[in-house]
Amino acid sequence: MSKIALVSANTYQIPYPVYPLGVSYLASYIQSHISDIDLKLFDFNMGSGDDFARFLRNNDFDFVGISLRNIDDVNIFAQNNFIHHYKKIIAIARENSRAVITIGGPAFSVFPEEVFSELQPDYAIKGEGEESLRQLIVLLAEGKEVRDIEGLVYRDESGIVKVNRHNRYIASPVLHVDSLWAEYYWEKSGMLNIQTKRGCPYNCVYCSYPGIDGKTVRTLDVQTVISNIEEMYYKKGIHYLFFTDSIFNIHNEYNEELAHRLIESKMNISWGAYFSPNNLTYARLKLFQQSGLTHVEFGTDSFSDKQLANMNKHFRFSDILAQSRNCEELGIFYAHFLILGGYGETEDTLNETFENSKELGFTVIFPFVGMRIYPETALCDIALKEGVISHRSELMNPVYYVSKDINLSTMEARANATGKKWFFPDNNTSPMSDRFRAKKIKGPLWEYMRY
Repeated sequence: MSKIALVSANTYQIPYPVYPLGVSYLASYIQSHISDIDLKLFDFNMGSGDDFARFLRNNDFDFVGISLRNIDDVNIFAQNNFIHHYKKIIAIARENSRAVITIGGPAFSVFPEEVFSELQPDYAIKGEGEESLRQLIVLLAEGKEVRDIEGLVYRDESGIVKVNRHNRYIASPVLHVDSLWAEYYWEKSGMLNIQTKRGCPYNCVYCSYPGIDGKTVRTLDVQTVISNIEEMYYKKGIHYLFFTDSIFNIHNEYNEELAHRLIESKMNISWGAYFSPNNLTYARLKLFQQSGLTHVEFGTDSFSDKQLANMNKHFRFSDILAQSRNCEELGIFYAHFLILGGYGETEDTLNETFENSKELGFTVIFPFVGMRIYPETALCDIALKEGVISHRSELMNPVYYVSKDINLSTMEARANATGKKWFFPDNNTSPMSDRFRAKKIKGPLWEYMRY
């Protein structure tokens, strides 16, 4: 029997701790596809480095898989890098275990060669990990060659880091929520996460999502998703969920079927998701609301049409305004997430964003400042061409593209002068969140910030 540990390395808890969804999908897949295993989980939000060392010593694992969620905090005002934390985890694993160490997760998938070289695991997996991880565990246990596994990252005989391509994806991952984890995250973050689809077809200038999940959108089996939700609702009392799809409102027929199934289930759940102002109607929002939708987080990026074009967005301010008004009329809480001062931004586009924000209703606006540059994006190519960076290897430490044509020092004051509720990354909202969590209030909580 193989003894396997799956580890969530994330400790970042702003604005709240995030349920380790990727590890849960991996655990469910491995348990259902490999019969002779003993699998245990460890979460660094719930245990320290000393706890991890004891966990390893007490179990004598054959295989340890470590999921890395973030490279840094994506906050230009703080610029915290998490690589040192990940190095400590690898060191603890080496010192307290004989196990084969494999890493993966979104942070790794954005920087596969760089993170592999920095952390020195035995193997790694780029992108979707379930089937690749299963093959790696089985082949290693059988003493067979592993280097043809899709998404596998390893060193060849000459020491060069190799990254295998992904050509196939699994049809329908199943989520089994660990009871201990569910209890912790339900209390601390007031929600649990689930996916309905993977992949993103869009080409936003700065975005790393297509490189992580692929550009081909794969919808998860609707009945499987409903069954996963029923497990959380009936067995664990979870009644608020957040769909973590890069954009929820893709594949409308699928979404409508999911909404109808949720309505038919008669579960009293509420949910939120990331939405685009494109590909959305009043009727569709109303259907989603009937199925439990209470919170819409719009990946808006800008209220300026010119800047939206610079970002290669597929919508304009008229779409933003229309969908905001639809949410207002239906009574759905909505927030807008922006990127100010990035590629193409000028004083004119900033002024347009601030002026247009006044047309919005009762909302909250969360602006990020500057664009975090990621490899394999159009922004990376622009930054190289303009001399902002000299090589993609520089990007492991946070590097931001900030337009030279704007005045950063007045940005926050100008935003607040609009009369709208703007919350910049350096605004500490944790005390408010803690108060509401202490009262057992669930969901994202940002709707209370509108007042």
